[in-house]
Amino acid sequence: QVQLVESGGGLVQTGGSLRLSCAASGRTFSMYAMGWFRQAPGKEREIVAAINTSGGYTYYADPVKGRFTISRDNAKNTVYLQMNSLKPEDTAVHYCAANNRMVPTARRNVDVWGQGTQVTVSS
Repeated sequence: QVQLVESGGGLVQTGGSLRLSCAASGRTFSMYAMGWFRQAPGKEREIVAAINTSGGYTYYADPVKGRFTISRDNAKNTVYLQMNSLKPEDTAVHYCAANNRMVPTARRNVDVWGQGTQVTVSS
């Protein structure tokens, strides 16, 4: 199965932007649907966005609709999360996730997790 490594997290002011990247190892990346989840301190890990194998279908959680965009480049074995108009409530560790059977829109549907990258939005 794939291994996932996230990058691109950091500290940004309210209203700013960040782009997260998730690089996958292995030659089967294109067979995996991908997702981004996040976990704030004291809260459960929750779905942010997900994308199918071709990139033709995307899913967004309500809090991020219109602000975040998920995309993938199968030639580069990478999935991205462009985050605009960031808010303090977006502060969390963001995790990349993969599933080779379905689009991972819930934690129970994730087969592989990355190690996470911290996103902090200051007010």
